[in-house]
Amino acid sequence: MNSQPALPNIDTTYMIDFLARLLDTPSPTGFARQAMELVEQEIAKYPEVNVEWTKKGSLLLTLQAETPTGPKRALTAHADTLGAMVRQIKPSGRLELTEVGGFAWGSVEGENCLVHTRHNGTIRGTILPHEASVHVYENVRDGKRDNRSMEVRLDEPVSNADETRGLGIEVGDYVFFEPRVEVINGFIKSRHLDDKACVAVIMAVFKSLHDANLKPAVDTCFLISNYEEVGHGGSSDIPEGVDELVALDMAAIGDGQASDEFHATICVKDAAGPYHHELSTKLRDLADSYQIPVIVDTYVHYSSDGKAYWRAGGDAAVALIGPGVDSSHHYERTHTDALLDTSNWVLAYLLNA
Repeated sequence: MNSQPALPNIDTTYMIDFLARLLDTPSPTGFARQAMELVEQEIAKYPEVNVEWTKKGSLLLTLQAETPTGPKRALTAHADTLGAMVRQIKPSGRLELTEVGGFAWGSVEGENCLVHTRHNGTIRGTILPHEASVHVYENVRDGKRDNRSMEVRLDEPVSNADETRGLGIEVGDYVFFEPRVEVINGFIKSRHLDDKACVAVIMAVFKSLHDANLKPAVDTCFLISNYEEVGHGGSSDIPEGVDELVALDMAAIGDGQASDEFHATICVKDAAGPYHHELSTKLRDLADSYQIPVIVDTYVHYSSDGKAYWRAGGDAAVALIGPGVDSSHHYERTHTDALLDTSNWVLAYLLNA
């Protein structure tokens, strides 16, 4: 439509570079401070963005319109990821884990990891089944994968619990999964694209507006949350008086799903029920106006910070959009096209009243 403002360019090289740096910064739920500080350092490039640390450790970012009125819109993305904690140190010196966030233990089998100690830095290891060798055990192929059967083999010469404790490892220490970031043929492969991909989208949008010297149509805040993977990231810190909340999170791909790696998706219903129909329609109409190809989908096993906000009593309209991500909560993959479309969609939303 001619009456709508043109969208400024998105610097995809910048977006992917920041995404890779964020992916390489460990941030399992409850241990996201380092990743949040990386976001804060990046935001310093855009002085028009107001930054506030919340008591919970999330970041609340605000962009003012030409005529400030207080935030009327909010967007949210989360920087926390899946991970684990040490549950016990076994007599063998290996570690039993307890999961942080919802993942299948088979998804981390064979993955390298880092154990973060309180005083002795990080110690490298690998997550394996206790019965890993097909030359020794009969049930390797069919054995159940859970926290009891999986363990961390430390890359240190330890053979009992006392030697492991001598490394400084104790119950409750965080365990980071190696992300294995790779960019190839437009694809980005890594663990934890859920939801660091959308945090990178927000950074790219800030750069786009900054470079073009543009402001949003209405005051807008952005919550970078740090407890989404355990269900309460968006339950607090969204300012009162917000009329609309758009959650930015990955779109799930698989059998029975419409989403793919090359497009942005709007989810109209997830496991907690439908999103706000009128706001979802508004976003779809904006995408049509700017010729941004988007997919409509529903998710069976999924919830978001938007739903956490509603459960906590939030009264704004809520919608959910984001790039398609293959193999969610496993070794994930998306494509630059999906990130670019999501970024342009966010820009269209911000620049139109």
